[in-house]
Amino acid sequence: MHEEYSSGRRYREPRHAYRTEYARDRDRIIHARAFRRLEAKTQVFTTRYSDHFRNRLTHTLEVTQIARTVSAALGLNSELAEALALVHDIGHPPFGHAGERKLNELMQAHGGSFDHNLHALRIVEQFEHRYLEFTGLNLTFEVREGIIKHSRDYEPSDSPELAEYLLDLRPPLESQLINWVDEIAYNTADLDDAREAELLDFDLLRSEVPLFEQAYGQVDRAHPGAKEKLKFSEALKDVLNVLASDLIETTALRANQSGVASVEEIRLWPRRIAGMSPQISDQNSRLKHFLAGNLYNNPVITDDRDRSIQCLENLFHLYLGKLDSMPPDHEQLALSVPRHVVVCDYIAGMTDQFLLKQYREHFGSSTAPSAAS
Repeated sequence: MHEEYSSGRRYREPRHAYRTEYARDRDRIIHARAFRRLEAKTQVFTTRYSDHFRNRLTHTLEVTQIARTVSAALGLNSELAEALALVHDIGHPPFGHAGERKLNELMQAHGGSFDHNLHALRIVEQFEHRYLEFTGLNLTFEVREGIIKHSRDYEPSDSPELAEYLLDLRPPLESQLINWVDEIAYNTADLDDAREAELLDFDLLRSEVPLFEQAYGQVDRAHPGAKEKLKFSEALKDVLNVLASDLIETTALRANQSGVASVEEIRLWPRRIAGMSPQISDQNSRLKHFLAGNLYNNPVITDDRDRSIQCLENLFHLYLGKLDSMPPDHEQLALSVPRHVVVCDYIAGMTDQFLLKQYREHFGSSTAPSAAS
């Protein structure tokens, strides 16, 4: 995607003297308040468990690093890929995907929904206030499009409010890559954090994830006397390299086989071109399945997560039913916008610790009672 062919910004601005349009988008995202708040939002482990593990911001930086490497290897626009990687999780609420599921459940009771990608679009379009001449960050069309389309395709009839984002067309390759590099980043990083937390069944990992077993076996044969921690790290690095290399090679092969030669042809292609080979995609799925069954549902994580999600739910109902329980600007907004929408937006913007602080202030406790108590 060449910036001279960009569909531009919602509000016209003069070009910068020495920064490209996508570099400006990248910088605006980095300076956004919502981006800074990612530092205090859960990836897998809440800060109540430990502050040594990835948070939503460090995960984002790892995604960005891989996105730059993959896009550069493919000859794509690395600045666009970088901006898309930096913004891809900016709409996440507190407590990771569990927080997103709970907010969606609470909104469905009022005929609405919550999706972190759609919320991210509202953040960069409406909620960020840094500039005199417009609301939001005024990002380029391609970055705004990528926020909502990087991980899924839409039926235009199901989302008429998003019609301007060409829902019947595929996004550029830079955008298509983001969901894949996101998976590579969190699959490998979550394994690393699980080992650090001593929640990883190493023998089970080797038996259930052939991709890791192959990498570890090679490292072990080459360095039999090395520390296990270092052999694990070396094997994990090799796993990441296999996944990223396959993504590069398979995407390049598909692009060449399809004969596409422009962004317009990428958009019109009936399927997404970016992706992994069937063999490596299967290996990646096995790794995801292992993490789902042996880390994400571990009681050490779920007990803490469930108490946090209960705090979120209790606060939602409190704000919904009690006038003047939110800050004045939110209460004022709730006079013209449905209150459940304002409540959802307010909670989605919170960091983990701020939400727990609000819970303590309203309920006089740092944690909600467990479901069993």
